[in-house]
Amino acid sequence: MVEFREITKDNLDDVVKLEVSESQEGFVASTTYALAQAWVYKETAFPFAIYADDVLVGFIMLGYYEIKNQYTIWKFLIDKHYQNKGYGRKALELAVEYLIEKFSVSEVFVGVVINNNAARNLYCSLGFRETGEEDGRLLEMKLEICD
Repeated sequence: MVEFREITKDNLDDVVKLEVSESQEGFVASTTYALAQAWVYKETAFPFAIYADDVLVGFIMLGYYEIKNQYTIWKFLIDKHYQNKGYGRKALELAVEYLIEKFSVSEVFVGVVINNNAARNLYCSLGFRETGEEDGRLLEMKLEICD
Protein backbone atom coordinates (compact mmCIF):
# COMPACT_ATOMS: atom_id res chain seq x y z
CA MET A 1 0.00 0.00 0.00
CA VAL A 2 1.35 3.41 -1.00
CA GLU A 3 0.67 6.32 1.35
CA PHE A 4 1.85 9.82 2.23
CA ARG A 5 3.29 10.51 5.66
CA GLU A 6 4.31 13.70 7.36
CA ILE A 7 8.02 14.41 7.41
CA THR A 8 9.14 14.41 11.04
CA LYS A 9 12.33 14.24 13.07
CA ASP A 10 12.00 10.46 12.88
CA ASN A 11 12.17 10.19 9.08
CA LEU A 12 13.89 13.44 8.05
CA ASP A 13 17.38 11.93 7.72
CA ASP A 14 16.05 9.14 5.50
CA VAL A 15 14.04 11.57 3.34
CA VAL A 16 17.16 13.69 2.78
CA LYS A 17 19.06 10.56 1.63
CA LEU A 18 16.60 9.75 -1.17
CA GLU A 19 18.28 9.68 -4.60
CA VAL A 20 17.15 9.35 -8.18
CA SER A 21 19.03 7.35 -10.80
CA GLU A 22 22.09 8.96 -12.35
CA SER A 23 20.23 9.63 -15.62
CA GLN A 24 17.59 11.66 -13.73
CA GLU A 25 19.86 13.84 -11.59
CA GLY A 26 19.45 16.91 -13.79
CA PHE A 27 15.66 16.66 -13.68
CA VAL A 28 14.94 16.70 -9.95
CA ALA A 29 16.00 19.00 -7.11
CA SER A 30 17.36 17.40 -3.97
CA THR A 31 14.99 16.74 -1.11
CA THR A 32 17.16 19.01 1.03
CA TYR A 33 16.50 21.92 -1.32
CA ALA A 34 12.80 21.03 -1.57
CA LEU A 35 12.46 20.96 2.22
CA ALA A 36 14.16 24.36 2.44
CA GLN A 37 11.58 25.67 -0.03
CA ALA A 38 8.81 24.05 1.99
CA TRP A 39 10.01 25.92 5.07
CA VAL A 40 10.15 29.26 3.25
CA TYR A 41 6.75 28.70 1.60
CA LYS A 42 5.23 26.90 4.59
CA GLU A 43 1.79 28.44 4.02
CA THR A 44 1.52 27.04 0.48
CA ALA A 45 3.87 24.02 0.35
CA PHE A 46 2.80 20.53 1.39
CA PRO A 47 5.74 18.07 1.55
CA PHE A 48 5.27 14.37 2.22
CA ALA A 49 7.35 11.22 2.47
CA ILE A 50 6.04 8.45 0.23
CA TYR A 51 5.87 5.02 1.83
CA ALA A 52 5.05 1.64 0.34
CA ASP A 53 4.25 -0.99 2.96
CA ASP A 54 6.15 0.93 5.67
CA VAL A 55 9.24 1.44 3.47
CA LEU A 56 10.24 4.98 2.48
CA VAL A 57 10.32 5.02 -1.33
CA GLY A 58 10.05 8.68 -2.30
CA PHE A 59 9.20 12.30 -1.72
CA ILE A 60 6.49 14.58 -3.04
CA MET A 61 5.71 18.22 -2.43
CA LEU A 62 2.43 19.70 -3.49
CA GLY A 63 1.84 23.40 -3.47
CA TYR A 64 -0.26 26.40 -4.26
CA TYR A 65 1.31 28.78 -6.78
CA GLU A 66 -0.26 32.10 -5.83
CA ILE A 67 0.89 34.11 -8.85
CA LYS A 68 -0.99 31.78 -11.22
CA ASN A 69 -3.69 30.66 -8.78
CA GLN A 70 -2.71 27.02 -9.41
CA TYR A 71 -2.35 23.91 -7.29
CA THR A 72 0.73 21.99 -8.36
CA ILE A 73 2.80 18.90 -7.99
CA TRP A 74 5.87 20.93 -7.12
CA LYS A 75 8.54 18.30 -6.38
CA PHE A 76 8.39 14.56 -6.91
CA LEU A 77 10.84 11.70 -6.83
CA ILE A 78 10.96 7.99 -6.28
CA ASP A 79 14.26 6.70 -4.92
CA LYS A 80 16.43 4.90 -7.47
CA HIS A 81 16.05 1.60 -5.58
CA TYR A 82 12.25 1.67 -5.90
CA GLN A 83 11.65 2.93 -9.42
CA ASN A 84 9.65 0.96 -12.00
CA LYS A 85 7.51 -0.74 -9.37
CA GLY A 86 4.36 1.37 -9.80
CA TYR A 87 5.00 3.54 -6.72
CA GLY A 88 5.35 6.73 -8.74
CA ARG A 89 2.05 6.27 -10.54
CA LYS A 90 0.22 5.46 -7.31
CA ALA A 91 1.83 8.43 -5.52
CA LEU A 92 0.68 10.79 -8.29
CA GLU A 93 -2.84 9.40 -8.06
CA LEU A 94 -2.76 10.02 -4.29
CA ALA A 95 -1.45 13.56 -4.88
CA VAL A 96 -4.38 14.37 -7.14
CA GLU A 97 -6.82 12.85 -4.63
CA TYR A 98 -5.26 14.90 -1.82
CA LEU A 99 -5.61 18.16 -3.74
CA ILE A 100 -9.21 17.37 -4.68
CA GLU A 101 -10.21 16.43 -1.14
CA LYS A 102 -8.35 19.22 0.67
CA PHE A 103 -8.79 22.10 -1.78
CA SER A 104 -11.63 21.03 -4.13
CA VAL A 105 -9.40 21.65 -7.15
CA SER A 106 -10.70 21.37 -10.69
CA GLU A 107 -7.22 21.18 -12.21
CA VAL A 108 -3.69 20.23 -11.16
CA PHE A 109 -0.50 21.54 -12.75
CA VAL A 110 3.05 20.22 -12.97
CA GLY A 111 6.24 21.48 -14.55
CA VAL A 112 8.34 18.85 -16.31
CA VAL A 113 11.90 19.34 -17.54
CA ILE A 114 11.47 19.48 -21.31
CA ASN A 115 13.65 16.49 -22.18
CA ASN A 116 12.47 14.30 -19.29
CA ASN A 117 10.46 11.93 -21.47
CA ALA A 118 9.91 9.35 -18.74
CA ALA A 119 8.18 11.92 -16.53
CA ARG A 120 6.18 13.35 -19.42
CA ASN A 121 4.98 9.89 -20.39
CA LEU A 122 3.98 9.10 -16.81
CA TYR A 123 2.01 12.33 -16.46
CA CYS A 124 0.37 11.81 -19.87
CA SER A 125 -0.68 8.29 -18.84
CA LEU A 126 -2.55 9.86 -15.91
CA GLY A 127 -4.36 12.35 -18.14
CA PHE A 128 -2.07 15.39 -17.87
CA ARG A 129 -1.78 17.39 -21.08
CA GLU A 130 0.74 19.99 -22.19
CA THR A 131 -0.60 23.54 -21.90
CA GLY A 132 1.88 25.05 -24.36
CA GLU A 133 3.44 27.16 -21.60
CA GLU A 134 7.17 26.91 -21.00
CA ASP A 135 9.13 28.49 -18.17
CA GLY A 136 12.84 28.24 -18.79
CA ARG A 137 13.52 24.55 -19.09
CA LEU A 138 10.13 23.47 -17.74
CA LEU A 139 7.10 22.45 -19.77
CA GLU A 140 3.77 23.03 -18.03
CA MET A 141 1.24 20.20 -17.97
CA LYS A 142 -2.31 20.24 -16.60
CA LEU A 143 -4.80 17.64 -15.46
CA GLU A 144 -8.43 18.69 -15.66
CA ILE A 145 -10.58 17.07 -13.01
CA CYS A 146 -13.93 15.81 -14.25
CA ASP A 147 -16.87 15.56 -11.89
